Amino acid sequence: QVQLAESGGGTVQTGGSLRLSCAASGYTYSMGWFRQVPGKEREGVASIDRDGSTGYADSVRGRFTISRDSAKNTLHLQMNSPKPEDTAMYYCAASSVVGAGLRSSAYTSWGQGTQVTVSS
Repeated sequence: QVQLAESGGGTVQTGGSLRLSCAASGYTYSMGWFRQVPGKEREGVASIDRDGSTGYADSVRGRFTISRDSAKNTLHLQMNSPKPEDTAMYYCAASSVVGAGLRSSAYTSWGQGTQVTVSS
């Protein structure tokens, strides 16, 4: 398993922007961002494979952009026009398979999470 460390969380106003980053300690296949609020299940936000193919939850498509630098083992999530309902703990995840998509069960390594709060 690789070690993952997220950064970039904080408080942002509706309509602003925020960029999350994740540093991985080694080689990864699929990588993704997930989020969770207390009392709810963790949900997939966005995923990306080494070939650049991406997947997004319907709730963030068109507003969030996932990207990765495979040479540097880093992952990013650009959050544009966030909404209060995007408030959550965001987790970076890495999978040992290709095409993991937004299935949390396909991911074997998880970061500690970074809190994102969107104020209206």
